Amino acid sequence: MPVVRLSQAFVPTLKEAPADAQVASHKLLVRAGFIRQLGAGIYDYLPLAKRTLTKIEAIVREEMDAIGGQEFFLPALHPAEIWKESGRWEVMGDNMFRLKDRKGGDYCLGMTHEEIFTAIARDELRSYRQLPQVWYQIQTKFRDEPRPKSGLLRVRQFTMKDAYSFDVDRAGLDKSYEDQRRAYERIFTRCGLDFVAVQAHSGAMGGSESSEFMVRTEAGEDLVAACPKCRYAANTETATSRLPAEQDGAGLPKPEKFATPGVVTIESLAAPPYGVAATRQLKTLVYVGDEKLVVAVVRGDQELNEAKLQTATGAQVLRPAHAEEIPPLMGARAGSLGAVGFSKVHVFVDPSLADRRDMVTGANEDGFHLRGVDVRRDVLTGPHAKLAELRTVRAGEGCPRCDGTLDVFKALEIGHIFKLGTKYSESMKATVLDADGKAVPIVMGSYGIGVERIMAAAIELHHDENGIRWPLSIAPFQATVLTLGPEPELKQAADEIVKALSDAGLEVLHDDREERAGVKFKDADLVGIPLRIAVGKKGLAEGKVEWKLRGDKAVELVPVGEVARRAVERVRAGG
Repeated sequence: MPVVRLSQAFVPTLKEAPADAQVASHKLLVRAGFIRQLGAGIYDYLPLAKRTLTKIEAIVREEMDAIGGQEFFLPALHPAEIWKESGRWEVMGDNMFRLKDRKGGDYCLGMTHEEIFTAIARDELRSYRQLPQVWYQIQTKFRDEPRPKSGLLRVRQFTMKDAYSFDVDRAGLDKSYEDQRRAYERIFTRCGLDFVAVQAHSGAMGGSESSEFMVRTEAGEDLVAACPKCRYAANTETATSRLPAEQDGAGLPKPEKFATPGVVTIESLAAPPYGVAATRQLKTLVYVGDEKLVVAVVRGDQELNEAKLQTATGAQVLRPAHAEEIPPLMGARAGSLGAVGFSKVHVFVDPSLADRRDMVTGANEDGFHLRGVDVRRDVLTGPHAKLAELRTVRAGEGCPRCDGTLDVFKALEIGHIFKLGTKYSESMKATVLDADGKAVPIVMGSYGIGVERIMAAAIELHHDENGIRWPLSIAPFQATVLTLGPEPELKQAADEIVKALSDAGLEVLHDDREERAGVKFKDADLVGIPLRIAVGKKGLAEGKVEWKLRGDKAVELVPVGEVARRAVERVRAGG
């Protein structure tokens, strides 16, 4: 294997992290000389990063090929027409980079490639005999992230492995999805990540089912609810829970209006002189889904989960209603809203409220509320009103599958798999003839992995106060040899060890710089190469060198002649 000498290599380490770096991976990737920022959410990948990313991509390719994947490389520049066919040209909104060519034609930079792969399938696949197909690529994607931050965790340009399965029926999709799920588990395990697969929200991707692969870390921006007892796990965008039963009073024969001047929050209604606990209040919210107004109702102390409301409405785009949009619909401003007897638009009510009585809600008249509300009697009164999971679960609530309790923690998404079904094949008219000669839409799945996110997640999981602690499988080098002095005998011994390691098939970074030993030790820990071999005068006088695994405190003295053998054994053992 070729040897890289640090005296000739470009590894620009820094003593301090950038002032804006908040998470460990951002700080350490910059300090250890892996990345540099070019612009907001745009990064240069320096040689060390490129080596690690190449190793991650190799693992991804091996596992994709093992399940029959065939690699493509498709354009990043897409004509608008193909996105308009699927209906996502408008849906993607400001997240899509859009541009015009010199003739005025509309184009975009690809955020993902469902449309492009579907077009190939539509043009080339004719019969069920050609299915199943599994196609993938590893390619640059672009998203106009409004708030780039956290280094490689929220960026505007990134590398994704996106794969697509094409089957003739749902049973075929189920098998393809399971093949991908298992491949993902192997990929992340081989990359040294501790992860959990969770039920997830499909969002603008659509489809009937999706799962995210998440790494538990405070650097994550997703929240996962998990039960340690039965292993239930779901993104809070889809998670459900058991709530303790509430003891309601008998209520009133019908809702009764009462004056609440100036009361427009849950907290103010709970305070004297009213004293209505948040658990007895109905919180009524107005949203706009695909330009249609909808009403959502949750308990006063609960938080509405917008992803759940989006799922309930089936809307491609969902947003809170603007203040001026609410009074024409409801007759009052926010803070005095309610859904009692309301039938102008669809009303969605969280199931935890279905059988609640003696509740309080806004009267749709500024400065007034209603008491004695029976949700089933007064709100769920017609086809316009329906129950739908809307609330965000919280830690300590009951697991929906067993008698355990949920833990809620931050997590970082590293992969996402979707059962797309026929969403794209129907809109883009991609069909094949089935065994009976009937044209049927191709049944699709979509499967994504963030390559840089694997690198960043590995650092979030594996670092200490001194720097990175790379998993052996994705470390830029497997071993680093430090020459601790200018003496000719030290240089000769280090060169011999480097050659022996290289001849044994190891990737070696040789720190042959004319630097103090302390500098070399600090840089070695910062860069995080798994195996460190230091050649110094004291040890070499006994025919030995220092042997240390990154992260271990113990330092061994190993005979020079045994270094290569032990290193090979360590690499074969996986760390």
